[in-house]
Amino acid sequence: MLPQNTEPFIYAPPSAPLEWLHIDPDFVIINKPAGLLSQPGRDPNHYDSAWSRVRQQYPTAELVHRLDMDTSGILLFSLNKNCERSLKIQFQQRQTKKRYLAEVSGLLPSKQGEVDLPLICDWPRRPLQKVCFEHGKPSQTLYRVLAQDDTRTRVALYPVTGRSHQLRVHMLALGHPIIGDRFYAPTEVQLASPRLLLHAEFLQFQHPKQQYEISCVAPCEF
Repeated sequence: MLPQNTEPFIYAPPSAPLEWLHIDPDFVIINKPAGLLSQPGRDPNHYDSAWSRVRQQYPTAELVHRLDMDTSGILLFSLNKNCERSLKIQFQQRQTKKRYLAEVSGLLPSKQGEVDLPLICDWPRRPLQKVCFEHGKPSQTLYRVLAQDDTRTRVALYPVTGRSHQLRVHMLALGHPIIGDRFYAPTEVQLASPRLLLHAEFLQFQHPKQQYEISCVAPCEF
């Protein structure tokens, strides 16, 4: 049974200016802070988001992919329809390369490995996801241990697929929830950090017009 977070959700996004990582005539890349929605929520009080802030300077900007509110790191926006179409195809066809950094509870027994567990939305408890071998969508994550101490492991995560909450649920399935995870971690692991220790550090994709590789790295604050 997953831990129940009974505290009411209060949206309090960080107020610091956006960190711009790359600016191109066809797209822009930011380092999204933890606690900021990628796009506006249904509640008018949740309009403030990476999308709404980017649009203040680039009115045609559209999200190409998304990060969970609690996850920080690289977020890519197209600035025109042709670019949006090209970039979304690259994500859909898994032509991009992505790397995340995370700190998880406990010590992973293997230095590297793969998690291959199908995922589906846990509808009675949405937005939570769960492993489901009968109806879940195929989901794969590669991982590599970077460092360990007595209580936690720093790990690089390479998502092959891009399911909602995939990295969080896959690490939980290994028995090593991500520190600060208010959805999936037990209380003591949630409280070990004021934020989710998950960061989208690296993204590589092909320029939608000029056909060369773009590689972007976002500094990680933890």
